[in-house]
Amino acid sequence: MDLFSAIETRTSCRQFLPDAVAKETIGQILAAGVRAPSPLNAQPWQFIVITSPEKKEAIHAEANRCRAWAIEQSGWKWLSTYKMDFLLQAPVLVAVVGDPKKSGMDMFQDDGPVGYQLACAAAIQNMLLATHALGLGSLFFTLFDKSQLRRILDVTEEKTPVALVCIGKPGEPQKAVPRKDAKEKTIYID
Repeated sequence: MDLFSAIETRTSCRQFLPDAVAKETIGQILAAGVRAPSPLNAQPWQFIVITSPEKKEAIHAEANRCRAWAIEQSGWKWLSTYKMDFLLQAPVLVAVVGDPKKSGMDMFQDDGPVGYQLACAAAIQNMLLATHALGLGSLFFTLFDKSQLRRILDVTEEKTPVALVCIGKPGEPQKAVPRKDAKEKTIYID
């Protein structure tokens, strides 16, 4: 698949078939992730591949708890209709965990380390595109409390769970999501 076609046609998948994803395929997706850029080439990411039904149940429960908290905090009633069964359906969840100590010069700035998170996001985008190019569906998921996900996945306090990537065969046809034209989102300074 051509890169621009992959970018244009990739969508978020929220319904997965139970079919297993081959370890070789997961390896290809992770290999795409590690090709992402990072500050000082620090490669601040770690990938935790989750296929355990028990761990997926714990993640699902945490996401539901976090959703209830988010509804209370935001007042967004629509969030109550957002079902997260895809966390149980997806044959593979990949936790992308970042290391703030591998962030680059921003570690010494007032806002603190954020470059490691941006690098992890670049790795995630590579993984999403690779997943799509391989004919699978994926979802970039962040509705969880970092401390709770650390506990579930036994991640040390020094590292930060950035996101989960859900991977599997789509359970329904993927629908294009409307996007604004780049012209509406661009400012040129000449």
